[in-house]
Order: sequence, then structure tokens, then C-alpha cells
Amino acid sequence: MTTAASAAHLSSLPERDGSAARARQVTKAYGAGETRVTALDAVDVDIERGRFTAIMGPSGSGKSTLMHCLAGLDAVSEGRIWIGDTEITGLKDKQLTRLRRDKIGFIFQAFNLLPTLNAVENITLPMDIAGRKPDQAWLQQVIDTVGLSGRLKHRPGQLSGGQQQRVAVARALAARPEIIFGDEPTGNLDSRSGAEVLGFLRRSVDELGQTIVMVTHDPVAAGHADRVLFLADGAIVDEMHNPTADSVLTRMRRFDGKRTS
Repeated sequence: MTTAASAAHLSSLPERDGSAARARQVTKAYGAGETRVTALDAVDVDIERGRFTAIMGPSGSGKSTLMHCLAGLDAVSEGRIWIGDTEITGLKDKQLTRLRRDKIGFIFQAFNLLPTLNAVENITLPMDIAGRKPDQAWLQQVIDTVGLSGRLKHRPGQLSGGQQQRVAVARALAARPEIIFGDEPTGNLDSRSGAEVLGFLRRSVDELGQTIVMVTHDPVAAGHADRVLFLADGAIVDEMHNPTADSVLTRMRRFDGKRTS
């Protein structure tokens, strides 16, 4: 059921068009001369606003490097990257820190919760550090979306792994970032808890209008996305829309067959 407050928030969400992030001719290389390793090779990509994008590929394909460059966690060797309308390539450290704080959310494999704070304190911590007061109606909607209403006073040690990752998801959502990046967010969870967290991520896109980019090796996780990008040897070699776990697994097997043939 949509309350008047949540309806007002939904009416203010960004339109589901345009790019939340984009990269043009992005190259990331390490070393020089004979020791030079190219992790990303002239990548062009647009991340659609209000959609769930998964990035997949074998180990060493560049998928985590691409996410780190898009999020401004790693500098590119060549090319340009934008978050929304802001070009992040060339920004100084303080500017990048401010942009990540204000426009980007992160969900990592490790939950990264402070053990001395309860769930709601962990959720609002980034805003507290930035001196911003949470939008209480939005915060409640996020808490309801990830199913944490009955656990807000619990500290991390009193929560299961799945519940801790729900707190991490809510923390990423609470500041209403333009885009959320997830690096194997269900990697430390059992299959049931992982499915719950993926369901919450899916709901945050469908019901809250969030944009999510998730690096994963798991076809089941990728099956929750709207679009899957496949990387190999530092390049985007294929993509799939409206994936299922089976269709993703079939596509990945095809790549594995090409790499071993």
C-alpha cells in the first residue's frame, strides 16, 4: 500500500531515462613497458538510470576494475567518466570524496558495520558524518523495503549475516544516492539470505527508483538484474536484457568454451 507520504516521495524520484553513469573510451593500465597490464581496454558503457545492471566475467576480466573506475574509487589511465551530469575524471581528491558521499552508495561483500552502533545508527552514520539530517519518511520507506523494522535497536553482533547485509543495503539507500555500486554483495551469505538481499535490491529499483550496478560471478544473482554486461580481457563483449539465471549460465559457458578452445 502506498501512503500519501511515500507517494509524494515517489513523485519526486528521477525519471527512468538517461544515464546515471557513463564511460567513454576508458582504459585502465598498470605498470609500463613489458610489465604493462591492461585491465580495461577502451570501454564505452552507459548505466541506465532507475535500472539494475549486473557486471559479469571470469577472474581477471576487469569487472571489479570497471566498477571501481565508474565509482571514482580508482583513477582511469585514459578516457572519461560521468556520474549523472558531473564528469569525475580530473576531479581533485576532496571533490571526489564529496561526490562519493553525496551521490554514490556502496554495498560490499564485507558488511562494514560498526559493532558499537545499532542498526539504525549504522544506517544513518554516513549522513551523520556529513552533518545531514535523514529524511524521516524516506528512511522509514527504506527500512520497510529491506524488512528491518523489528531490528533497528539491535547491534551487528545480534544480527544474522543476512540481516547485517540488509543494514548495509539500507545504509546505501538512505541518503538517496544517484547510483549504488555493489561488489559481490551476497558473496558472504548463504543462498537463502543472499536471495533475500537480492530481492530487496530488486525492490529498491522497482519501488524506490534506485539505480544499482552489481559485480557478481553468480548467475542467480545476475538473474535479478534488468541487464547483464559481460566482460572478457578488459572489454565488454556481450550484454543481455531481462536475464534469467539459466540464460546467464548458458552465456557464461559459451564464453568459457571460447576461452578454452
